[in-house]
Amino acid sequence: MKYLHTMVRVRNLEESLCFYSDALGLDICESRDFPEGRFTLVYLAAPGNPECQIELTYNWEVEPYTGGRNFGHIAFEVEDIYAICFRLQAAGITINRPPRDGHMAFVRSPDGISIELLQRGQPLPRCEPWQSMPNLGEW
Repeated sequence: MKYLHTMVRVRNLEESLCFYSDALGLDICESRDFPEGRFTLVYLAAPGNPECQIELTYNWEVEPYTGGRNFGHIAFEVEDIYAICFRLQAAGITINRPPRDGHMAFVRSPDGISIELLQRGQPLPRCEPWQSMPNLGEW
Protein backbone atom coordinates (compact mmCIF):
# COMPACT_ATOMS: atom_id res chain seq x y z
CA MET A 1 0.00 0.00 0.00
CA LYS A 2 1.24 3.51 -0.82
CA TYR A 3 -0.14 6.87 0.23
CA LEU A 4 -1.16 8.86 -2.87
CA HIS A 5 -2.88 12.11 -1.92
CA THR A 6 -5.48 13.93 0.15
CA MET A 7 -8.34 15.51 -1.82
CA VAL A 8 -9.80 18.85 -0.75
CA ARG A 9 -12.71 20.50 -2.58
CA VAL A 10 -12.18 24.24 -3.03
CA ARG A 11 -14.63 27.03 -3.87
CA ASN A 12 -12.15 29.44 -5.46
CA LEU A 13 -9.18 27.87 -7.24
CA GLU A 14 -7.19 31.09 -7.59
CA GLU A 15 -7.59 31.96 -3.91
CA SER A 16 -6.69 28.40 -2.88
CA LEU A 17 -3.56 28.37 -5.06
CA CYS A 18 -2.49 31.68 -3.51
CA PHE A 19 -2.78 29.98 -0.11
CA TYR A 20 -1.30 26.55 -0.83
CA SER A 21 1.36 27.56 -3.36
CA ASP A 22 2.27 31.20 -2.78
CA ALA A 23 1.80 31.53 0.99
CA LEU A 24 2.35 27.97 2.26
CA GLY A 25 5.06 27.23 -0.32
CA LEU A 26 3.82 23.99 -1.90
CA ASP A 27 4.90 23.17 -5.46
CA ILE A 28 2.32 22.56 -8.18
CA CYS A 29 3.03 19.06 -9.51
CA GLU A 30 0.23 18.81 -12.05
CA SER A 31 -2.89 20.68 -13.13
CA ARG A 32 -5.59 19.23 -15.38
CA ASP A 33 -8.92 20.53 -16.62
CA PHE A 34 -11.76 18.11 -17.32
CA PRO A 35 -14.22 20.06 -19.49
CA GLU A 36 -16.54 17.08 -19.90
CA GLY A 37 -16.90 16.78 -16.12
CA ARG A 38 -16.64 20.55 -15.56
CA PHE A 39 -13.88 20.39 -12.96
CA THR A 40 -10.16 21.06 -12.51
CA LEU A 41 -7.66 19.03 -10.49
CA VAL A 42 -4.43 20.55 -9.17
CA TYR A 43 -1.87 18.40 -7.36
CA LEU A 44 0.56 20.07 -4.96
CA ALA A 45 3.36 18.78 -2.75
CA ALA A 46 5.94 20.08 -0.32
CA PRO A 47 9.23 20.95 -2.05
CA GLY A 48 11.36 17.82 -2.42
CA ASN A 49 8.47 15.56 -1.35
CA PRO A 50 6.41 14.95 -4.52
CA GLU A 51 5.18 11.53 -3.43
CA CYS A 52 2.85 13.03 -0.77
CA GLN A 53 0.35 15.28 -2.51
CA ILE A 54 -2.73 17.35 -1.93
CA GLU A 55 -5.32 17.25 -4.70
CA LEU A 56 -7.37 20.43 -4.99
CA THR A 57 -10.65 19.68 -6.73
CA TYR A 58 -12.37 22.70 -8.21
CA ASN A 59 -15.89 22.10 -9.55
CA TRP A 60 -16.76 24.75 -12.11
CA GLU A 61 -20.32 25.10 -10.87
CA VAL A 62 -20.36 26.96 -7.57
CA GLU A 63 -21.64 24.86 -4.69
CA PRO A 64 -21.24 25.33 -0.95
CA TYR A 65 -18.87 23.08 0.96
CA THR A 66 -19.15 22.75 4.70
CA GLY A 67 -17.29 20.89 7.38
CA GLY A 68 -13.73 22.20 7.09
CA ARG A 69 -13.21 21.53 10.79
CA ASN A 70 -14.64 18.00 10.71
CA PHE A 71 -12.21 17.12 7.90
CA GLY A 72 -9.49 17.07 10.57
CA HIS A 73 -6.27 18.62 9.35
CA ILE A 74 -3.38 18.38 6.94
CA ALA A 75 0.07 18.40 8.58
CA PHE A 76 3.39 19.59 7.17
CA GLU A 77 6.85 19.35 8.72
CA VAL A 78 8.72 22.64 8.18
CA GLU A 79 12.35 23.75 8.38
CA ASP A 80 11.63 26.97 10.33
CA ILE A 81 8.19 27.35 11.86
CA TYR A 82 8.75 31.02 12.68
CA ALA A 83 9.80 31.89 9.12
CA ILE A 84 6.76 30.20 7.56
CA CYS A 85 4.41 31.82 10.06
CA PHE A 86 5.90 35.24 9.26
CA ARG A 87 5.46 34.48 5.53
CA LEU A 88 1.84 33.41 6.05
CA GLN A 89 1.09 36.54 8.09
CA ALA A 90 2.64 38.72 5.39
CA ALA A 91 0.26 37.06 2.92
CA GLY A 92 -2.70 38.03 5.12
CA ILE A 93 -3.21 34.56 6.63
CA THR A 94 -4.40 34.41 10.26
CA ILE A 95 -2.22 32.28 12.53
CA ASN A 96 -4.98 30.53 14.49
CA ARG A 97 -2.64 28.75 16.88
CA PRO A 98 0.70 30.57 17.02
CA PRO A 99 3.93 28.58 17.48
CA ARG A 100 4.33 29.65 21.13
CA ASP A 101 6.28 26.48 21.88
CA GLY A 102 8.55 26.77 18.82
CA HIS A 103 7.08 23.49 17.59
CA MET A 104 3.47 23.69 16.39
CA ALA A 105 1.15 26.16 14.68
CA PHE A 106 -2.22 25.99 12.92
CA VAL A 107 -3.68 28.06 10.10
CA ARG A 108 -6.74 27.60 7.88
CA SER A 109 -7.06 27.45 4.12
CA PRO A 110 -9.56 29.70 2.32
CA ASP A 111 -12.01 26.78 2.52
CA GLY A 112 -11.63 26.33 6.28
CA ILE A 113 -9.31 23.31 6.18
CA SER A 114 -7.10 23.21 9.25
CA ILE A 115 -3.38 23.08 8.40
CA GLU A 116 -0.93 21.97 11.10
CA LEU A 117 2.70 23.12 10.84
CA LEU A 118 5.28 21.15 12.84
CA GLN A 119 8.89 22.17 13.35
CA ARG A 120 11.35 19.59 12.01
CA GLY A 121 13.51 18.13 14.77
CA GLN A 122 13.65 19.89 18.11
CA PRO A 123 11.44 22.90 18.87
CA LEU A 124 12.99 26.30 18.16
CA PRO A 125 13.71 28.51 21.19
CA ARG A 126 10.59 30.34 22.33
CA CYS A 127 10.48 33.94 21.17
CA GLU A 128 8.27 36.94 20.54
CA PRO A 129 5.96 37.83 19.00
CA TRP A 130 4.80 34.21 19.01
CA GLN A 131 5.27 33.39 22.67
CA SER A 132 2.62 35.83 23.87
CA MET A 133 0.17 35.61 20.95
CA PRO A 134 -3.27 34.19 21.78
CA ASN A 135 -5.16 31.63 19.75
CA LEU A 136 -7.57 33.13 17.20
CA GLY A 137 -10.72 31.31 16.16
CA GLU A 138 -10.79 27.55 15.81
CA TRP A 139 -7.91 25.42 14.67
